[in-house]
Amino acid sequence: MDAEQTIAEIEWLERIFALPDIRPLSASDLAAVNRRHDERQANSPWFRLWQRYGICCRAESPVLRLGELES
Repeated sequence: MDAEQTIAEIEWLERIFALPDIRPLSASDLAAVNRRHDERQANSPWFRLWQRYGICCRAESPVLRLGELES
């Protein structure tokens, strides 16, 4: 195989993968993103308050959990 052709193909692939993914997120994509966000924010006192009292801007219904303590 020609080295110049190989380089051209690699550059072509780099251009393709540099483009943003315009596909809409599915419900499972959003759930995974929310789960990763929750895991990253788990040590934040503000996030724990938000999580405990169900103040939420997500699509799923907020759940008010009074009196529950998380370990």
